[in-house]
Amino acid sequence: MDQKTRTARGRAFLELHRKGGGFVMPNAWDPGSAILLASEGFKAIGTTSAGIAFSLGRPDYNVRDASLSVGREEMIEVVRKIAAAVDAPVNADLEAGYGDEPGDVADTIRMAIEAGAAGGNIEDTDAARGRLFDEKPAVERIAAARGAIDAAGGGFVLNARTDAFQFRFPGDDALGVAIRRANRFIEAGADCVFVPGVTDLALVRTLAREIAGPLNIVMGLNEATAGAFELIEAGATRISVGGSIARSVMALVRRSAQELHALGTVSYASSQIPQRELNALFEAASRTNASLSSTARSTAP
Repeated sequence: MDQKTRTARGRAFLELHRKGGGFVMPNAWDPGSAILLASEGFKAIGTTSAGIAFSLGRPDYNVRDASLSVGREEMIEVVRKIAAAVDAPVNADLEAGYGDEPGDVADTIRMAIEAGAAGGNIEDTDAARGRLFDEKPAVERIAAARGAIDAAGGGFVLNARTDAFQFRFPGDDALGVAIRRANRFIEAGADCVFVPGVTDLALVRTLAREIAGPLNIVMGLNEATAGAFELIEAGATRISVGGSIARSVMALVRRSAQELHALGTVSYASSQIPQRELNALFEAASRTNASLSSTARSTAP
Protein backbone atom coordinates (compact mmCIF):
# COMPACT_ATOMS: atom_id res chain seq x y z
CA MET A 1 0.00 0.00 0.00
CA ASP A 2 1.39 3.41 -0.93
CA GLN A 3 1.91 6.04 1.77
CA LYS A 4 -0.78 8.38 0.41
CA THR A 5 -3.49 5.71 0.65
CA ARG A 6 -2.32 4.55 4.07
CA THR A 7 -2.21 8.08 5.47
CA ALA A 8 -5.65 8.89 4.06
CA ARG A 9 -7.11 5.80 5.69
CA GLY A 10 -5.44 6.65 8.98
CA ARG A 11 -6.85 10.17 8.93
CA ALA A 12 -10.32 8.87 8.07
CA PHE A 13 -10.02 6.41 10.95
CA LEU A 14 -8.98 9.17 13.35
CA GLU A 15 -11.96 11.25 12.23
CA LEU A 16 -14.31 8.40 13.21
CA HIS A 17 -13.03 8.83 16.77
CA ARG A 18 -13.51 12.59 16.73
CA LYS A 19 -16.80 13.25 15.00
CA GLY A 20 -19.06 11.91 17.76
CA GLY A 21 -21.79 9.31 17.56
CA GLY A 22 -19.51 6.31 17.99
CA PHE A 23 -18.97 3.37 15.66
CA VAL A 24 -18.83 -0.42 15.66
CA MET A 25 -15.67 -2.15 14.42
CA PRO A 26 -15.83 -5.95 13.96
CA ASN A 27 -12.64 -7.99 14.03
CA ALA A 28 -11.34 -10.11 11.13
CA TRP A 29 -8.72 -12.84 11.10
CA ASP A 30 -7.95 -13.20 7.38
CA PRO A 31 -8.70 -11.36 4.10
CA GLY A 32 -11.88 -13.35 3.45
CA SER A 33 -13.44 -12.54 6.81
CA ALA A 34 -12.38 -8.88 6.42
CA ILE A 35 -14.07 -8.62 3.02
CA LEU A 36 -17.26 -10.21 4.36
CA LEU A 37 -17.36 -7.84 7.33
CA ALA A 38 -16.60 -4.76 5.23
CA SER A 39 -19.35 -5.72 2.76
CA GLU A 40 -21.91 -5.17 5.53
CA GLY A 41 -21.04 -1.47 5.66
CA PHE A 42 -18.73 -1.19 8.67
CA LYS A 43 -16.55 1.91 8.47
CA ALA A 44 -13.48 0.23 9.98
CA ILE A 45 -12.25 -3.32 10.49
CA GLY A 46 -10.08 -4.55 13.35
CA THR A 47 -7.88 -7.61 13.41
CA THR A 48 -8.00 -10.17 16.21
CA SER A 49 -4.72 -11.70 17.32
CA ALA A 50 -6.63 -14.62 18.85
CA GLY A 51 -8.60 -15.26 15.67
CA ILE A 52 -5.45 -15.05 13.55
CA ALA A 53 -3.66 -17.48 15.86
CA PHE A 54 -6.54 -19.96 15.82
CA SER A 55 -6.84 -19.78 12.03
CA LEU A 56 -3.15 -20.74 11.85
CA GLY A 57 -3.68 -23.65 14.23
CA ARG A 58 -1.84 -21.91 17.06
CA PRO A 59 -2.88 -20.78 20.54
CA ASP A 60 -3.48 -17.17 21.45
CA TYR A 61 -0.42 -15.83 23.28
CA ASN A 62 0.93 -18.69 25.43
CA VAL A 63 2.47 -17.34 28.60
CA ARG A 64 4.22 -20.64 29.38
CA ASP A 65 5.87 -21.06 25.98
CA ALA A 66 5.89 -18.04 23.69
CA SER A 67 7.43 -20.16 20.92
CA LEU A 68 4.00 -21.76 20.44
CA SER A 69 2.43 -18.38 19.69
CA VAL A 70 2.30 -16.32 16.51
CA GLY A 71 5.35 -14.09 16.31
CA ARG A 72 5.51 -10.46 15.28
CA GLU A 73 6.58 -10.94 11.66
CA GLU A 74 3.93 -13.59 11.01
CA MET A 75 1.21 -11.47 12.64
CA ILE A 76 2.21 -8.36 10.70
CA GLU A 77 2.10 -10.31 7.44
CA VAL A 78 -1.54 -11.26 8.11
CA VAL A 79 -2.30 -7.63 8.96
CA ARG A 80 -0.74 -6.62 5.63
CA LYS A 81 -3.00 -9.02 3.72
CA ILE A 82 -6.12 -7.87 5.57
CA ALA A 83 -5.30 -4.18 5.03
CA ALA A 84 -4.78 -4.83 1.31
CA ALA A 85 -8.08 -6.72 1.01
CA VAL A 86 -10.48 -3.94 2.04
CA ASP A 87 -10.99 -0.24 1.42
CA ALA A 88 -11.90 0.44 5.06
CA PRO A 89 -9.25 1.47 7.60
CA VAL A 90 -7.81 -1.55 9.44
CA ASN A 91 -6.87 -1.48 13.11
CA ALA A 92 -4.18 -4.03 14.01
CA ASP A 93 -4.22 -6.00 17.24
CA LEU A 94 -0.54 -5.71 18.13
CA GLU A 95 -0.83 -7.38 21.54
CA ALA A 96 1.77 -5.92 23.92
CA GLY A 97 4.04 -4.73 21.12
CA TYR A 98 6.05 -7.98 20.92
CA GLY A 99 8.63 -6.94 23.46
CA ASP A 100 8.99 -5.33 26.86
CA GLU A 101 11.08 -2.31 25.92
CA PRO A 102 9.77 0.94 24.43
CA GLY A 103 12.02 0.35 21.43
CA ASP A 104 10.32 -2.99 20.78
CA VAL A 105 6.94 -1.27 20.74
CA ALA A 106 8.20 1.46 18.42
CA ASP A 107 9.54 -1.15 16.00
CA THR A 108 6.20 -2.99 16.01
CA ILE A 109 4.32 0.23 15.28
CA ARG A 110 6.66 1.03 12.40
CA MET A 111 6.06 -2.44 10.96
CA ALA A 112 2.28 -2.08 11.28
CA ILE A 113 2.39 1.29 9.53
CA GLU A 114 4.50 -0.14 6.71
CA ALA A 115 1.99 -3.02 6.41
CA GLY A 116 -0.83 -0.56 5.73
CA ALA A 117 -2.63 -0.55 9.08
CA ALA A 118 -4.54 2.63 9.93
CA GLY A 119 -4.26 2.06 13.66
CA GLY A 120 -3.17 -0.41 16.29
CA ASN A 121 -3.65 -1.58 19.87
CA ILE A 122 -0.83 -1.76 22.41
CA GLU A 123 -1.58 -3.54 25.71
CA ASP A 124 -0.16 -2.84 29.15
CA THR A 125 -0.09 -6.54 30.07
CA ASP A 126 3.21 -8.25 30.72
CA ALA A 127 1.86 -11.63 29.59
CA ALA A 128 5.04 -13.56 30.37
CA ARG A 129 4.73 -12.57 34.04
CA GLY A 130 0.93 -12.62 34.20
CA ARG A 131 0.52 -9.03 35.38
CA LEU A 132 0.35 -5.44 34.24
CA PHE A 133 3.53 -3.60 33.37
CA ASP A 134 4.39 -1.10 36.07
CA GLU A 135 2.80 2.22 35.26
CA LYS A 136 5.95 4.18 34.39
CA PRO A 137 7.26 1.73 31.77
CA ALA A 138 3.72 1.22 30.47
CA VAL A 139 3.49 4.96 29.78
CA GLU A 140 6.97 5.01 28.24
CA ARG A 141 5.92 2.25 25.85
CA ILE A 142 2.95 4.32 24.64
CA ALA A 143 5.17 7.40 24.27
CA ALA A 144 7.57 5.36 22.13
CA ALA A 145 4.68 4.24 19.94
CA ARG A 146 3.61 7.86 19.52
CA GLY A 147 7.13 8.82 18.54
CA ALA A 148 7.21 6.14 15.84
CA ILE A 149 3.86 7.33 14.46
CA ASP A 150 4.95 10.97 14.33
CA ALA A 151 8.24 10.03 12.68
CA ALA A 152 6.28 8.21 9.97
CA GLY A 153 4.17 11.28 9.24
CA GLY A 154 1.10 10.41 11.31
CA GLY A 155 -2.01 8.87 9.84
CA PHE A 156 -2.16 6.07 12.42
CA VAL A 157 -4.56 5.80 15.37
CA LEU A 158 -2.84 4.64 18.57
CA ASN A 159 -5.22 2.69 20.81
CA ALA A 160 -3.68 2.13 24.25
CA ARG A 161 -5.19 -0.81 26.10
CA THR A 162 -5.22 -1.21 29.86
CA ASP A 163 -6.09 -4.60 31.32
CA ALA A 164 -6.81 -3.25 34.80
CA PHE A 165 -10.10 -5.17 34.89
CA GLN A 166 -8.47 -8.34 33.54
CA PHE A 167 -5.68 -8.54 36.14
CA ARG A 168 -7.44 -7.57 39.33
CA PHE A 169 -5.95 -8.59 42.65
CA PRO A 170 -7.60 -8.45 46.08
CA GLY A 171 -7.85 -4.86 47.24
CA ASP A 172 -7.22 -3.37 43.81
CA ASP A 173 -9.36 -0.47 42.68
CA ALA A 174 -9.66 -1.64 39.09
CA LEU A 175 -11.76 1.33 38.05
CA GLY A 176 -9.34 3.83 39.54
CA VAL A 177 -6.34 2.05 38.02
CA ALA A 178 -8.01 1.95 34.60
CA ILE A 179 -8.90 5.65 34.68
CA ARG A 180 -5.45 6.74 35.88
CA ARG A 181 -3.60 4.62 33.32
CA ALA A 182 -5.93 5.63 30.50
CA ASN A 183 -5.39 9.32 31.15
CA ARG A 184 -1.64 8.89 31.40
CA PHE A 185 -1.66 6.99 28.11
CA ILE A 186 -3.57 9.83 26.46
CA GLU A 187 -1.06 12.33 27.84
CA ALA A 188 1.70 10.15 26.34
CA GLY A 189 0.10 10.32 22.89
CA ALA A 190 -2.66 7.70 22.63
CA ASP A 191 -5.59 8.69 20.41
CA CYS A 192 -8.00 6.27 22.09
CA VAL A 193 -7.96 4.00 25.13
CA PHE A 194 -9.26 0.46 25.34
CA VAL A 195 -10.60 -1.00 28.60
CA PRO A 196 -11.61 -4.66 28.10
CA GLY A 197 -13.63 -6.55 30.69
CA VAL A 198 -16.27 -3.83 31.06
CA THR A 199 -19.78 -3.92 29.57
CA ASP A 200 -21.79 -2.66 32.55
CA LEU A 201 -23.41 0.58 31.43
CA ALA A 202 -22.79 2.39 34.72
CA LEU A 203 -19.08 1.57 34.56
CA VAL A 204 -18.91 2.63 30.91
CA ARG A 205 -20.52 5.96 31.79
CA THR A 206 -17.97 6.51 34.55
CA LEU A 207 -15.04 5.61 32.30
CA ALA A 208 -16.31 7.87 29.52
CA ARG A 209 -16.77 10.75 31.94
CA GLU A 210 -13.42 10.41 33.70
CA ILE A 211 -11.16 9.56 30.74
CA ALA A 212 -10.02 12.54 28.69
CA GLY A 213 -10.28 10.85 25.29
CA PRO A 214 -12.18 8.34 23.15
CA LEU A 215 -13.07 5.03 24.81
CA ASN A 216 -12.99 1.57 23.17
CA ILE A 217 -15.19 -1.14 24.72
CA VAL A 218 -15.12 -4.77 23.57
CA MET A 219 -18.14 -7.05 23.33
CA GLY A 220 -18.16 -10.83 22.98
CA LEU A 221 -15.63 -11.82 25.66
CA ASN A 222 -18.63 -13.07 27.60
CA GLU A 223 -22.39 -12.72 27.43
CA ALA A 224 -23.07 -9.04 26.85
CA THR A 225 -25.22 -7.17 29.34
CA ALA A 226 -25.75 -4.35 26.84
CA GLY A 227 -25.76 -3.93 23.08
CA ALA A 228 -23.28 -1.92 21.04
CA PHE A 229 -25.64 0.99 20.53
CA GLU A 230 -26.38 1.16 24.27
CA LEU A 231 -22.66 1.22 25.01
CA ILE A 232 -22.19 4.08 22.56
CA GLU A 233 -25.08 5.96 24.13
CA ALA A 234 -23.36 5.46 27.51
CA GLY A 235 -20.27 7.22 26.17
CA ALA A 236 -18.10 4.65 24.39
CA THR A 237 -16.62 5.89 21.11
CA ARG A 238 -15.83 2.60 19.46
CA ILE A 239 -17.06 -0.95 19.97
CA SER A 240 -14.98 -3.94 18.91
CA VAL A 241 -15.72 -7.65 19.29
CA GLY A 242 -12.26 -9.19 19.67
CA GLY A 243 -12.04 -12.84 18.67
CA SER A 244 -15.73 -13.57 19.30
CA ILE A 245 -16.73 -13.92 15.63
CA ALA A 246 -13.68 -16.09 14.92
CA ARG A 247 -14.49 -18.31 17.91
CA SER A 248 -18.11 -18.55 16.77
CA VAL A 249 -16.92 -19.72 13.34
CA MET A 250 -14.74 -22.33 15.07
CA ALA A 251 -17.82 -23.44 17.02
CA LEU A 252 -19.72 -23.88 13.74
CA VAL A 253 -16.88 -26.00 12.34
CA ARG A 254 -16.91 -28.18 15.45
CA ARG A 255 -20.71 -28.62 15.44
CA SER A 256 -20.64 -29.43 11.73
CA ALA A 257 -17.89 -32.01 12.24
CA GLN A 258 -19.71 -33.58 15.18
CA GLU A 259 -22.94 -33.86 13.18
CA LEU A 260 -21.20 -35.30 10.13
CA HIS A 261 -19.21 -37.79 12.19
CA ALA A 262 -22.03 -38.91 14.48
CA LEU A 263 -25.05 -38.73 12.18
CA GLY A 264 -23.67 -38.55 8.67
CA THR A 265 -25.89 -35.53 7.97
CA VAL A 266 -25.12 -32.00 6.80
CA SER A 267 -27.91 -29.82 8.16
CA TYR A 268 -25.33 -27.06 8.56
CA ALA A 269 -25.29 -26.73 4.75
CA SER A 270 -28.69 -25.02 4.84
CA SER A 271 -27.08 -21.87 6.28
CA GLN A 272 -24.08 -21.61 3.96
CA ILE A 273 -23.50 -18.60 1.71
CA PRO A 274 -24.05 -19.65 -1.91
CA GLN A 275 -20.91 -20.22 -3.98
CA ARG A 276 -22.03 -17.71 -6.61
CA GLU A 277 -22.50 -14.99 -4.01
CA LEU A 278 -19.06 -15.53 -2.49
CA ASN A 279 -17.40 -15.66 -5.90
CA ALA A 280 -19.02 -12.34 -6.86
CA LEU A 281 -18.02 -10.71 -3.57
CA PHE A 282 -14.39 -11.81 -3.68
CA GLU A 283 -14.04 -11.13 -7.41
CA ALA A 284 -15.20 -7.55 -6.91
CA ALA A 285 -12.79 -7.10 -4.01
CA SER A 286 -9.92 -8.57 -6.03
CA ARG A 287 -10.62 -6.24 -8.96
CA THR A 288 -10.74 -3.22 -6.65
CA ASN A 289 -7.45 -4.18 -5.01
CA ALA A 290 -5.79 -4.78 -8.38
CA SER A 291 -6.95 -1.35 -9.56
CA LEU A 292 -5.63 0.35 -6.42
CA SER A 293 -2.27 -1.40 -6.78
CA SER A 294 -2.02 -0.33 -10.40
CA THR A 295 -2.84 3.28 -9.53
CA ALA A 296 -0.25 3.30 -6.75
CA ARG A 297 2.44 1.99 -9.09
CA SER A 298 1.61 4.53 -11.79
CA THR A 299 1.77 7.48 -9.39
CA ALA A 300 4.91 6.34 -7.57
CA PRO A 301 7.87 8.72 -8.00
